[in-house]
Amino acid sequence: MKLLHTDCLVIGAGLAGSAYALRAAKLGLKVELLSLAEPLVANSDWAQGGIIYDTTPDPESLARDIVAASDHTANPRAVEHLVREGPTAVEELLLDDLNVGFDRDAGGGLDYTREGGHSARRIIHAKDATGHAILASVAARVDATPGITRRSGWVAIDLLTLSHNSDDIADHYQPLTCFGAYVLDTRTGETVAVVAKKTILASGGLGQIFLHTTNQPGSVGHGVAMAYRVGARLIDLEYVQFHPTVFAKKNAPRFLVTEALRGEGGVLRNARGERFMDALDPRGSLAPRDVVARAIIKELAASGEPHALLDLSAMTPDFIRERFPTIHERCLLYGIDITREPIPIVPAAHFACGGVHADLNGRTNIRHLNAIGETGCTGLHGANRLASTSLLECLVSAKFAAVSDAADIARETFRLPVPREWESPTREADPVLIRQDMLQIQHTMWNYAGVVRSPKRLTRARRILIELREEIQSFYRGCRLTRDLIELRNAVQTALLVVHAASLNPRSKGCHFVTNEE
Repeated sequence: MKLLHTDCLVIGAGLAGSAYALRAAKLGLKVELLSLAEPLVANSDWAQGGIIYDTTPDPESLARDIVAASDHTANPRAVEHLVREGPTAVEELLLDDLNVGFDRDAGGGLDYTREGGHSARRIIHAKDATGHAILASVAARVDATPGITRRSGWVAIDLLTLSHNSDDIADHYQPLTCFGAYVLDTRTGETVAVVAKKTILASGGLGQIFLHTTNQPGSVGHGVAMAYRVGARLIDLEYVQFHPTVFAKKNAPRFLVTEALRGEGGVLRNARGERFMDALDPRGSLAPRDVVARAIIKELAASGEPHALLDLSAMTPDFIRERFPTIHERCLLYGIDITREPIPIVPAAHFACGGVHADLNGRTNIRHLNAIGETGCTGLHGANRLASTSLLECLVSAKFAAVSDAADIARETFRLPVPREWESPTREADPVLIRQDMLQIQHTMWNYAGVVRSPKRLTRARRILIELREEIQSFYRGCRLTRDLIELRNAVQTALLVVHAASLNPRSKGCHFVTNEE
């Protein structure tokens, strides 16, 4: 078994992981940065709307909007931290250092937009591909920075802890302590043990455990599942946000339709052309995501229609083509000209508001294990995330985790034993069985633990998933490791954790909506 040593092992190369790597390297640390695929294959790259850069005279209004969107469940300390530190984090990396190409107004100043749940225009953007503009700049800087080694196609298997992976009996009695991870190099099939002083979970969300999602392939809650297996505290996993507007034409792929369209005047309508949101919420089509997603599901259930409509007729065709070129071109590819007709939309799993419990420096209850970005949960989002807070959270959590880790590494002594050898069978896994099991997970979660839940639905989901997990565990133990097999194992575990959390919470809050109706 190959053995690597580093200061920091970062699992995930989206915005949170990459921003952490840059900050840690700048502080003199050696970083191994793992990604499932190429540098821009991350949920961050698909973020469309923008990133909050609040320079208004009343920053407390942002805090009020975050708390209101969370259904008044957000952690006040996490909210205050983001509001206070957010502008500096954006300025330091994106504006001053990387000079990301955000849109500008006629006078050369940053162009601001508004999205659902916001009381002011405080979101900067790069057309409708903000995540791509940001991550492309960050990834290029990562690849040019000494001290960072990017490992594309490397998939974390399990975390290394003193309790589980050391042959020294005394280590079994130490506090829960992480010292790296077993990792699969998918290009060679080799298992590598990466021993690290600090391990950072930045593996993104869990949307791919649902049948319909805006998330990249592979987003099955890797960090949540691995952390659970070594005893990390998890929190708020029932709060899975469903984005209300996802492209939904028959025989076409699902993809995100940015909330900024509604911020610029787009209106939701049902099949009869009625503005159904106006009667449900004073903010109409700009209500928070959980409110809008449930309203759409209710409309579709009542009408039997396959989708709702997003009407852009309040905007001129030239404005649509200039402001939203990506959405315009992609919809046109599937036969919808959004300058002339509404966009067919449905909700889809989008963002995990919960995750691995972390403090404001990214620390978990496992020593030397951090969780940042969407994988971590400080309580910032509570029961529902406010639009365009996710990219900002990536920057702020990455910055404070890296600074904290550098201080720890400078003053602490680390126990880094040689881990046990990894043993893997040689029998090949049947890809048909893997695909079938993954589809069963996704259908189960969509039908029984989706936008609207009930105790009976959750009980059925739990029963199906427990049986499926046993089959997958047996399958996993008997076959040679592949990326698909690792994802299947983590997907069923994450799905069970979400269902368990949802079952324990009988109160409807934010994006966790419980009904006794069947």
